[in-house]
Amino acid sequence: MTYEIKHHLTDALLMSYSAGTLPEAFSVVVATHISLCDECRARLESFEAVGGALLDGDEAVAVSDDALEATMALIDAAPAFQKPANISMPDAVFPGPLRDYVGGDLDAVKWRPIGGGVRQAVLNTGGSENVRLLSIPGGMAIPDHGHRGTELTLVLQGAFSDEDGRFARGDVEVANEDLHHTPIAEEGMDCICLAATDAPLRFKGLVPRIAQRFIGI
Repeated sequence: MTYEIKHHLTDALLMSYSAGTLPEAFSVVVATHISLCDECRARLESFEAVGGALLDGDEAVAVSDDALEATMALIDAAPAFQKPANISMPDAVFPGPLRDYVGGDLDAVKWRPIGGGVRQAVLNTGGSENVRLLSIPGGMAIPDHGHRGTELTLVLQGAFSDEDGRFARGDVEVANEDLHHTPIAEEGMDCICLAATDAPLRFKGLVPRIAQRFIGI
């Protein structure tokens, strides 16, 4: 299925993902987005092609005589791959990369209410960065806030609008210290987002700042 995606990933994010240097929390968002976005997937493939060409130009490095045997032993010892059932799932809210982390689609999420009808579910990833699912009721506004670092927000269902425009399914917003905004979920169905951060948000109001200590965003 093709989506009318208007907001894409930056080249820097795609290059970091291609090089394997992007933190896991952000990689989950990038992998989920490129599974929906033909444009970003094509750009990623071009970066990977450049990386492959650079590797081809490097000098050969000597390896031990038993390197191949050791590698094959590791492959033999790995668990057998099992192809997941219903891999296409055309009606799923979550694309394949995200379903792997959640263990299913929307109905498998263990939501935690964080106030005002908003719910979240923090995904288990390594590193100091965080990635979470957010469910925001239609018409609800997220309190006015800025950023101490980088935040990637990918829309999976519904839509929201802020100072940077309207974001619907497949759109990703890349926010940094320069962006101060008040996202508002579009009326109708709940807005489901996947958001990764590498630093706490900077809320303007007193109540959100107090609540921040307990919800960890």
